Amino acid sequence: MLGNLNPTPVALSPQVIVNCEAGGSCNGGDPSGVYYYAYHTGIPDQTCMVYEAKNLDAYDCEPIDICRDCTWPPPPEGESGLNGCWAITDYKHYYVSNYYGFSGAKNMKSEIYQNGPISCGICVTSGFQAYKGGIYSEVNNWPMINHEISVLGYGFDEATQTEYWIGRNSWGTYWGEHGYFRIKMHSDNLAIEEDCTAGIPTFNNPNGAMHVSL
Repeated sequence: MLGNLNPTPVALSPQVIVNCEAGGSCNGGDPSGVYYYAYHTGIPDQTCMVYEAKNLDAYDCEPIDICRDCTWPPPPEGESGLNGCWAITDYKHYYVSNYYGFSGAKNMKSEIYQNGPISCGICVTSGFQAYKGGIYSEVNNWPMINHEISVLGYGFDEATQTEYWIGRNSWGTYWGEHGYFRIKMHSDNLAIEEDCTAGIPTFNNPNGAMHVSL
């Protein structure tokens, strides 16, 4: 029956976050800023703005940098083709009704169990960059968070009696376990339990008013 089907997942547009510096850019960022933008403004889905992995040349984020449509033909190589595009203002906004930070394995497990994946900071080292698979661990007395990943779940390895986190990175499927990784829980895990953030997604504007697009 159609009523038993799961909702279709929505891919939000990371390029809008980059374009509007809404908590992040290609130079780095802070996930709490992304949640702030999602709470106050709302984020469009990927069909509004495809991911280009580059910052805007201009400093201002205009409506055409948030959601647009373009006409044929495609631009020549090296040209933006924006002269054949126009801003779309009547698009669906996706919000969070609440967002918050936390740390520690107990809180992380609780949040994942109740609400799903969370974002956490991690200290990327040369060893982590070279990760190919298995349960990763690395002794680092002074880990400095310099990267953000998604923690999707957790598990227990019977052979080694080790609890571990299941994470998703942003480096492509060629890295790790098809883009995912497992890392030791509680210790020697590059500070993955020190700085986490989560939000509760909603279709409704949490500010209690109709959204007015730029």
